[in-house]
Amino acid sequence: MLYNEMGLSKLGFGLMRLPTKDGEIDEAETARIIDYAIKNGVNYFDTAYPYHNGKSELVIGKILKDYPRDQVFLADKYPGHQLFKEHHPEEIFEEQLKKCQVDYFDYYLLHNVNDESIEVYEDPRWNLIDYFVEQKRLGRIKHLGFSNHSSPETLLRFLKNHPYVFEFCQIQYNYMDEELQDGYLKYQYLEEFGVPIWVMEPVRGGKLAEPNEKLKALRPDESEASWAFRWLLKKPQVKLILSGMSNMDQVVDNVKTFTVDKPLSDDEIKLLSDIAKEKRNFIPCTGCRYCVSQCPQNLDIPRLLQFYNEGKFEESLTLGMALEFKPEDTLPSACLACGSCEQICPQGIKISECMKELDGMLSRIPKWTDLCEQRAKDAAALRGE
Repeated sequence: MLYNEMGLSKLGFGLMRLPTKDGEIDEAETARIIDYAIKNGVNYFDTAYPYHNGKSELVIGKILKDYPRDQVFLADKYPGHQLFKEHHPEEIFEEQLKKCQVDYFDYYLLHNVNDESIEVYEDPRWNLIDYFVEQKRLGRIKHLGFSNHSSPETLLRFLKNHPYVFEFCQIQYNYMDEELQDGYLKYQYLEEFGVPIWVMEPVRGGKLAEPNEKLKALRPDESEASWAFRWLLKKPQVKLILSGMSNMDQVVDNVKTFTVDKPLSDDEIKLLSDIAKEKRNFIPCTGCRYCVSQCPQNLDIPRLLQFYNEGKFEESLTLGMALEFKPEDTLPSACLACGSCEQICPQGIKISECMKELDGMLSRIPKWTDLCEQRAKDAAALRGE
């Protein structure tokens, strides 16, 4: 198993997509695949308050009790991104410790600092950051970090506002999101601030693990997923890569990948870049912003076209979160389809059609606020409230 300088396995086990049976976590199968992972060198396990409606914490707490506490590292997260009306970090933190059957967390994160939740995390009413810094001082958190699904600008703002506070940052990063979500910029900012990177969604929910003849021809004994992992292993700021493994085949394959370092060549990296371009099928917006000057609604059309490209690749919950909390007059639904922007667009993009499509995408994505409300109800039910 490959390890980083902190003694963590470079392959981390994400606990968001555990095997299920009859709608619930299959605890026996989960225990079996985690046992295999641990016996083959995986020592980092990542859960969060909302995973599996709050039951991921319970299951991993029960399973890890059978292993030496100082040989497995457990990470959990505070759900500030769920945008509760009020935040009481001490209540949730104590609940998480109890559910996980531990008296400290090895790693703890502010969950999903994004363009909206940053206001929650920095709100002096809740004192969230200071509270968790204090828990670290008390030894109840060994290492404090945050995960991020924001724009690069918001990430940079957060880093500037809290220098030297966070020891690591978890971002969605892979050879597709290098461009699709401006991953190269996020990587650059974190590198400039000296913040180690934990990676989530390395295979984009399985989309980068789909069969590919070109990849298989070059490395017939390796899976398509291994290419995505090896692309990340070439990045020096990336210290840990999380995989949300949900069956034994995935665990076995990932352990195989991280057991032997077989770096990608420059030609192989270029091939992945070419494959990413084919998959993205981008609307070729160059961000010249001529369209903005002509829009009677003052829409940030280049930014909305970025979201459009994201949605064409995958209509994800992350896309919905990015726009759900924006003012109505900034959304694609505000487009009048007047055509003024199209008359001046150097690329000849049918902008009004893109806005209509993007609005349709957003209507199909579940509302984050609805999901948060349901998760809060489920968590309350677990507590017997």
